[in-house]
Amino acid sequence: MRIFVPSENGYLADEFSKYATGDDVYGGQPVKSFPISLSKIPKKTQTLALNLIDFDAVPVSGFPWIHWVAANFPGTTREITTDVSRTNAIPHVHGRNSNAGSLIGNTDPAVFQNYTGPFPPNEDHDYSLTVYALNTKLDLADGFWLNDLLHQINGHVLDTATITLRGRV
Repeated sequence: MRIFVPSENGYLADEFSKYATGDDVYGGQPVKSFPISLSKIPKKTQTLALNLIDFDAVPVSGFPWIHWVAANFPGTTREITTDVSRTNAIPHVHGRNSNAGSLIGNTDPAVFQNYTGPFPPNEDHDYSLTVYALNTKLDLADGFWLNDLLHQINGHVLDTATITLRGRV
């Protein structure tokens, strides 16, 4: 499987990250999810799932920062459209990001249960986007945690692809 996400000068575009403005920001967070093009997806794929994690956040927060978790995109999906996290233009199940954790404690599902874009505080960060092709629909509801996804995909992964996206300070 292959993933493509457009970039600007090697970085995720401003509208999807720290320098978003206007309607692309909610609660101080960039909330407009970026488009993802997929190819070479296995023929027997029933659903797709994804996560976006900032491992460069460990020195800052003490743990990898989860920016986006989503599951049960139809297996026929080849283009995950811009802003799908808010619009649900392609039906899917929304997982919780790190804003939902007890250390942050955000209680607004529009923030903690959708995409929140890169916002590196100290230096440019690398963000790891992983997409999973699965042979089943997962038994998940909106508000699931990343560990729920990882437990449920066990034994159901047909293929994965991971790319690194850069976010600028």
